[in-house]
Amino acid sequence: MAGYRTVGEEYRYDIEGKEEIIIELHDNVFAPTGTSEEIIKAVSTNLIKPGTLLDLGCGSGIVGFSLYRMGKVSSKLYASDISHHAVELVRENAKKNNIECDARDGEIFSPWVDKKFDYIIDDISGISQEIAEISPWFKNTMCNSGKDGADLVVNAIRQAPSYLSDGGKFFFPVLSLSNVDRIISCASDVFECVERLSHKLWALPDEMKPYLDRLNELHKKGYIKYEEKFGLILWYTDVYVAYNPIKK
Repeated sequence: MAGYRTVGEEYRYDIEGKEEIIIELHDNVFAPTGTSEEIIKAVSTNLIKPGTLLDLGCGSGIVGFSLYRMGKVSSKLYASDISHHAVELVRENAKKNNIECDARDGEIFSPWVDKKFDYIIDDISGISQEIAEISPWFKNTMCNSGKDGADLVVNAIRQAPSYLSDGGKFFFPVLSLSNVDRIISCASDVFECVERLSHKLWALPDEMKPYLDRLNELHKKGYIKYEEKFGLILWYTDVYVAYNPIKK
């Protein structure tokens, strides 16, 4: 089993009780969340053999670092983020954990022209910008994913085939606080095979409950999905894998 715990300004990840990854956090860099853990679990279970791996939208680096330590990376780890602060932090955290990592800053795939990967982990999990403004997750970081939260993920999906090796796989999270139908429809237009690997329910944070009217409005428009159950407001994270790009 693996698990996270936060200690001061550090984030610690234990792999099967044998090894520990320690990463520093930064106010201007998106911190690991439960979705980060779901991505690691789903991807590590699906990957049978190691390969070249890109952590796209790497944040502080926890997803790529964890998969590297689990033996899912065949060479050095590749990581990128639109935030220069994030890339600097990843480089520092890679040195601290003795991980060979090529980290670059740039929008989506722009740092990787003419490069292909066996596995791409889309760590860009968008949510509706209106929700990001009231959520506890984006206090000091940007969320440019559009009103329905799907823009960044959709753009990554459309570009992914150009950066995948033959037989490569593209992994991506879908949060129900974004337009799930739009994201899955896009993936199905781009890839022959789109499979859901995991499904995780979360309770809506208390900080967001005063804004239920806004959430209801977005829900009615089809921008987000949630349900009320057991006295809780529940949303979810799904992790998908897509492969076999459709030739056009």
